[in-house]
Amino acid sequence: MSPLDISLADLITRLDDELPDADALSRVSEARLRAQTLSDLGDQLIDHYVSKAKRNGASWTEIGDAIGVSKQAAQQRHAPGPFERYTDLNRHCIVLAQEAARTHKHDSIGTEHLLLGLLGEPRGLAYELLIAEAGAERRVRDAIEEALSPAGEKAPRGHIPFRPESKDAIGQAGRAAADLGHDWIGTEHSLLGLARTEGSPAARILRDLGLTADGLRAAVGNEVARRIADRDAR
Repeated sequence: MSPLDISLADLITRLDDELPDADALSRVSEARLRAQTLSDLGDQLIDHYVSKAKRNGASWTEIGDAIGVSKQAAQQRHAPGPFERYTDLNRHCIVLAQEAARTHKHDSIGTEHLLLGLLGEPRGLAYELLIAEAGAERRVRDAIEEALSPAGEKAPRGHIPFRPESKDAIGQAGRAAADLGHDWIGTEHSLLGLARTEGSPAARILRDLGLTADGLRAAVGNEVARRIADRDAR
């Protein structure tokens, strides 16, 4: 990992600094969770550049050769999926949602985990909207934690599936972006998608915090329009 200026010593130091009172076995568990997160990020990094290569006209055979797998394996693994138009910040939120599910030892990703992912990315517009309405990050986090299911016996390994309502929220995010005429899917659209998924834990949390689908749609539309105007005025 030296080309990224990340060393094993850096990872060890950070884990030890963040968990100074943890015992050896707890650190083993935490190390495995962080290793999985690094793996998820790596997969998304490859997906990002595969998408760029396809847009530039590369064939699946060429992409497979670049990755070191067959054409069929490359196509199956990296064909466009639901996160194709996600911004980098929003893809990071998905990784954070996966990490939240593992940390809480849940075997599926619910809308509450997706909401935690949005809350974990302070650079995203969704975070700004959440804090502006709730007043404090702690209030949002407490509401989510209260809605989470009890922790399981052990953290799941490998791929963690999305629950049906989470898949619905992901679809709603894409529709929210289309409704607003946006050709990207950002954290703000994911927040809108969660609010639109009626009956889900995240929708209930947002409603209790004072955030409705209609109100969020207006706020997102106005804020994005303002940012575009500011950019064009420079």
